[in-house]
Amino acid sequence: MAPIDWVSKLRHLLQLIAFCLAIAAVLAVLLPNPRGYQVPLVYSLSIGGVTWALSDLGRHLFRSSAETGWPTGWRSGALVAGSILGGYLVGTVIADAWFGWSSWDNTHSRNHMQVSLLVTVCAGLVGIYYFYSRGKAAYLETKMVEARRQATEARLKLLEAQLEPHMLFNTLANLRALIGSDPVRAQSMLDELNAFLRATLKASRAATHPLAAEYERLRSYLELIAIRMGPRLAYELNLPAALADVPVPTLLLQPLVENAVRHGLEPRVAGGRIEVGARTDTRDGVEWLVLTVDDDGEGLSDAAASGGSGFGLSHVRERLTTLCGDDARLDLAERPGGGVRATATWRLAAGPSATP
Repeated sequence: MAPIDWVSKLRHLLQLIAFCLAIAAVLAVLLPNPRGYQVPLVYSLSIGGVTWALSDLGRHLFRSSAETGWPTGWRSGALVAGSILGGYLVGTVIADAWFGWSSWDNTHSRNHMQVSLLVTVCAGLVGIYYFYSRGKAAYLETKMVEARRQATEARLKLLEAQLEPHMLFNTLANLRALIGSDPVRAQSMLDELNAFLRATLKASRAATHPLAAEYERLRSYLELIAIRMGPRLAYELNLPAALADVPVPTLLLQPLVENAVRHGLEPRVAGGRIEVGARTDTRDGVEWLVLTVDDDGEGLSDAAASGGSGFGLSHVRERLTTLCGDDARLDLAERPGGGVRATATWRLAAGPSATP
């Protein structure tokens, strides 16, 4: 037997009371009584309450459908019929005891009972169908949420599957160029690439990982590139200890660093410097995580200046939106001293929510 959601039951009971008040008003018109609204109110609440208890609570005694939470087949029909009949009989006895009379004593009372029985059957069927429909709607809503979560996970995996080969192809192209000019450094680069790919494979099994792990992958990547660029590349990775365990999407910063290397530093004979930073920012009582990638290279191209639509940048934006919500942002801007700053921002309260 599945556990009972008592909060849901309380909500159902309050809805039932409102329904019974409306039924009592109808009965007060159909069955006039010297006591006015009091008699139909007591009978409506008694019969309705017992019917609800037998149906909405009694259904948990049977094996129920996962889709609706109600029994299937003949058990469902038996539960409905038994609840309505039992609710009418037991509820009438309770109401009779309240007023100190018996509804079976005279012909006038029996005529009223026939109308009351008809109203009970109609109202019981309507009420039970309402609760049945609500249970089915809640189940379908849960399945829709689950389907959206699975679709989000599949989309993230597709993005990662597209992004990782993109990085690999760029690295292999660099390795190919180095083989011809410096075989020793090419061998060292191949060893670094092997270690880096092992770390990447391990991290790719999750949608998120700690910011410290992202920094370690950046360090490995930059060491890999430094073998080819030599003294032309300098970098600094700044990570406050308080942010080391903050979860971030995997492969978030690497495309930004790769973009800075390819478009900012490599075209310059003197190379340049890359700085990666992390901090928090509080705005309107909301704490935001701010990750920055700075370079002092060539600056923004015309395409990047209009919003940055390159392969890696577009994927970073998609993954930020999917994992961290619509208010997550990726911005590119010219630095005052030359070069580019890429800034990824999202609310810490939201954070990455997808799981593998």
